Amino acid sequence: MHLTLHADYSLRVLLYLAVNPDRVISTGEVSGAYGISKHHLVRVVQGLGRHGFVEVRPGRSGGVVLARPPSEISVGEVVRRMEPDFHIVECFDPKTNTCPITPACGLIGVLNEATRAFLGTLDEYTLEDLVRRSPRKLSAYFLKPAADAEAS
Repeated sequence: MHLTLHADYSLRVLLYLAVNPDRVISTGEVSGAYGISKHHLVRVVQGLGRHGFVEVRPGRSGGVVLARPPSEISVGEVVRRMEPDFHIVECFDPKTNTCPITPACGLIGVLNEATRAFLGTLDEYTLEDLVRRSPRKLSAYFLKPAADAEAS
C-alpha cells in the first residue's frame, strides 16, 4: 500500500496542529516545519477543511486549527477521505483495467482483504494516539518561539 503525498501531508498537518492546540497555525509555518511547498499545503488544508478535520480562519492573522479534538480524529478516516482511491493494482479500476485474467483471478480478493485490514488497523488509532505514542516528544520538533512563528 502506498499513500499519496496528499494523504501523507494531510496526516502531517494534523499532527502539527495536534501538538500546537492553543494557537492558530499558518500554512507557511507548517510548510517551514516540514520543508514542503506552501502551495501544495494550501490544497491539503482545503481538503482537510472540506472533510471537517480542520477549521480554516481567513485573514491576516488567520490560519488553521483542528475542528475536533485529536481523540475524535481517526487515522483511518483521514486516510479514507484524503486518498483519491485504493486501486492498488490495475484491475481495481474497471475503467482502466486491461488485465485479461481478472474474471478468474484469485488475487483480487486477497488484495481487497489486505486493504480492509490496512484500513482497519488505521481505524484503531486516533490523532491523539499518534501524538501520545511518539518515541520522542513531537512538540520538540514543531514548537517554535513566538517570534519565529510570527515571521513564517
